[in-house]
Amino acid sequence: MEYLIRFAQTHESFRKPEIEALAAVTGIKIELLVYDDASPFCIIKTQDEASARALIARSVLTKNVYEVWGQGNTYPELHADVQRRTKEKWSTYMDSSFRFSVDTYAAKRGPEKKTEIIQSFSYTGFKGQIKMVNPEEEFAVFEEFSLEEAHAYHRGEISEFPDPKRLYFGRWIAQGGRDIVDKYDLKKRDYISTTSMDAELSLVTANMALAAPGKVFYDPFVGTGSFCVAAAHFGADVMGSDIDGRSYRGNMSKREKIGLVANLEQYGLKHRYLDAFTSDLTNTPIRDCQFLDGIICDPPYGVREGLKVLGSKEGKRKEIAYMDGIPTYTMEGYIAPKKPYSFDAMLDDLLDFAARTLVEDGRLSFWMPTANDEAAQLAIPSNPYLEFLSASVQPFNSWSRRLLTYRRRADAEVSQEMEDRQRDAPIEGSADELNTFRRKYFRGFPRVHMIPDGKITR
Repeated sequence: MEYLIRFAQTHESFRKPEIEALAAVTGIKIELLVYDDASPFCIIKTQDEASARALIARSVLTKNVYEVWGQGNTYPELHADVQRRTKEKWSTYMDSSFRFSVDTYAAKRGPEKKTEIIQSFSYTGFKGQIKMVNPEEEFAVFEEFSLEEAHAYHRGEISEFPDPKRLYFGRWIAQGGRDIVDKYDLKKRDYISTTSMDAELSLVTANMALAAPGKVFYDPFVGTGSFCVAAAHFGADVMGSDIDGRSYRGNMSKREKIGLVANLEQYGLKHRYLDAFTSDLTNTPIRDCQFLDGIICDPPYGVREGLKVLGSKEGKRKEIAYMDGIPTYTMEGYIAPKKPYSFDAMLDDLLDFAARTLVEDGRLSFWMPTANDEAAQLAIPSNPYLEFLSASVQPFNSWSRRLLTYRRRADAEVSQEMEDRQRDAPIEGSADELNTFRRKYFRGFPRVHMIPDGKITR
């Protein structure tokens, strides 16, 4: 059966990877028949209506899914296809209450034209009551226009309203999961910081990594816990760590509930919480074995301050400090010394950590910043034990960030040659020397423009 997915008008390059991830987590087989990042309409083929409902139930970027009743490049083609495909179905809905709608992309139709379009489907012979609220059945006409032609018309460069380049007609099946974005809106959250990931992208990241009941998810840069909240919403048990324990604990001197645990309590998700602790990836107490089902994170970019790991600069050893005869490092609130860290080394360490701790088919999804002038030459971080799956782009003015997703390969998939790969030696230097993105951020990016499909123009 063919179904039309109507995406929301946001985060275009994330749509396909999210749908494919949801197919994986639900075990539903799908075939993408029509897909384009530039279009909000996608045609998939899957087993049945129940599969279509289950596929998009938790999709953050999907508005609705429809059973395809017809498609074509012109209205005569569309009507002919509707009659060919569905004539035997019309009697099923003959007496049901219903409503029709017209959904256009890149152009607008006036109410009179919409009514004319709807009336052109009168041959279906539906006799039920027309209800604009809560009808038993809903049918929709989808018109996709050329952006260039639509813009030219609205600018007055052409006088005739353009014809649609593609038309679809379908019966509504189910709504996507976009309502949860409002539920987890940061504006309504009790504890956040300037680096808290917004709810929509946190939930998308959790989807990409296949968060689900019975799985253990970990965020090694947990901060205020946006990714833990998102993964816990989808049923995963969550844990996290941060080099600065104050970020997930909050200011303990205040009486109100704050911190990572308070955020989980706010949404009734505390039962999904395992633990949080102070650590970095180079000094982690986590057992070196495969037990994690997912790792999701937004590593620090080193902009506000240089990237750091635990340790002393230039390898200097510091004497243990005491207070009243007690080692200070054992006291509550102790802040360990830190040293500069290479951004590239952090990415390598993250992938290496994932390779060692993810179970087979477990996923790593993390965010990586990129200057737009580097986008065309972007080198995707790699590890022989991790299969790269997708890169989705969120563009800003002069830079962008990418959500990179990997799958942990089975050991048998990794060749002996790849297995013998040697790690590079640690890199020493200042914060700017170790982080080219930080250096460019403060010195200024070249003037380039990022468009949704990931291409750049100067």
